[in-house]
Amino acid sequence: MRHSFTNPLRCVAGTIGEPGERAFFIQARSDSRVISVAVEKAQVQAVAGRLEMMIAEVRKANPLVLVETLPTDDAPLETPVDEEFQVGAISLAWNDETQLIALELYELEDDEEDAEGSVLEINFSLGMAAAFAQRSKAVVNAGRLPCPFCGIPIDPRGHLCPRANGYRR
Repeated sequence: MRHSFTNPLRCVAGTIGEPGERAFFIQARSDSRVISVAVEKAQVQAVAGRLEMMIAEVRKANPLVLVETLPTDDAPLETPVDEEFQVGAISLAWNDETQLIALELYELEDDEEDAEGSVLEINFSLGMAAAFAQRSKAVVNAGRLPCPFCGIPIDPRGHLCPRANGYRR
């Protein structure tokens, strides 16, 4: 099944749960549809970084291209968050004809060879891509703080730091 959105009203990354136990989602909304797919934190981080690189490359190749500034979207995910599928592979491409970035999120494959997985295709403007990347970085960084000694995230219940020979910090 292919879910396609072109210039959606909203496209964001968000989380559900407490830091350390958060579930990450990418959600797209048009007038009458909302689709949410589950992703890993590292996938959100990678997409945000790659989008920023793509926007810079497009602007370098064509300095006259318009990157509109959208208002910051700090609203939570639209509820209920019904996971359509778990994302496995991700594809990003610039379409020079439509002047849109195509983000394709492919369902994590099972062992079944004949079954074709679902795809969420989102085509959005450079401005929406920039806003998506900015929010995604904020969502990723809103988790647990890293230990200043070892860099491992500090759990709210305490942290056994390997650099402090297991003493709690």
